[in-house]
Amino acid sequence: MTDRIHGLVAATYTPFDAHGRLDVTPIEAMVEYLIASGIRGLYVCGSTGEGMSLTTDERCRVAEAYVQAAAGRVPIFVQVGHNSLTDAKMLAAHAESIGADAVSATCPSYFKIASTEGLIECMHEIASSAPGLPFYYYHIPVLTGSTVDIVDFLSRAGQAIPNLAGLKYTDTKLHEFQQCLELEGGRYDVVWGCDEMMLGALATGSRGAIGSTYNIAAPLYERMSAAFESGDMQTARQLQSKSIEMIRILGQFPFHSAMKEVLRMLGFEFGTCRLPQQSLTRNQVAKLREDLVQLDVLAELIAP
Repeated sequence: MTDRIHGLVAATYTPFDAHGRLDVTPIEAMVEYLIASGIRGLYVCGSTGEGMSLTTDERCRVAEAYVQAAAGRVPIFVQVGHNSLTDAKMLAAHAESIGADAVSATCPSYFKIASTEGLIECMHEIASSAPGLPFYYYHIPVLTGSTVDIVDFLSRAGQAIPNLAGLKYTDTKLHEFQQCLELEGGRYDVVWGCDEMMLGALATGSRGAIGSTYNIAAPLYERMSAAFESGDMQTARQLQSKSIEMIRILGQFPFHSAMKEVLRMLGFEFGTCRLPQQSLTRNQVAKLREDLVQLDVLAELIAP
């Protein structure tokens, strides 16, 4: 990967069978669907993919399945963050060995990162284990609890991490996102990670985004981006509003469990989320289906 990320990268889901065991069988069909819907890349074993709820061996198997299914048609980002840096380093080396296109990592989150220096040191350990791949730090402070100034990190980390390519920025601070984009004349590839604020990110200068709802509504976001590029801001705002409403509906339930139910409605059996994420009840699934069918953007995908 020598080019910047452009377009939509789907944060992929991890499929389980009825007993909660990993079952990579549905991944091939899912990848075909995503590529056909306009997805430009796949982000594997992140928050969406329940990477932190998988064993290290399972994460390797999931990464291998997505790399094999994509077959070089779209880039694969493998998220390798772990509370054990030893395991994170192993996962990074494994990602490089199987032909992934980039490595990404959250910071350790049980023992919190307390300084920029500490974050740089941890990410250097991981990135250096896959020296031939671009490395993207996964900035998601709501889950990691990191309070490190991300602009400070980015301005200093390049000296210690030669393969640092940029960030997966999953926060809501557009002003900070803009600072990261503009740092050192736009040195780093900073990729937006908050689906319901994508239009604001486009206005700020984003050209690439990684998100969960791109799995089910990529055409909506593609149309929004096209409207923005053509200067049709009214249409772009209307489409972003639909995205916001869709995410509001999903957010009435355990979000990723609801997303897996939508995948089931679309014909992809990915099971349910692992604990501590709660599954939906039958009544909740029925309500989710009803609400999404009424939302025009999904009416054509999910039959009543």
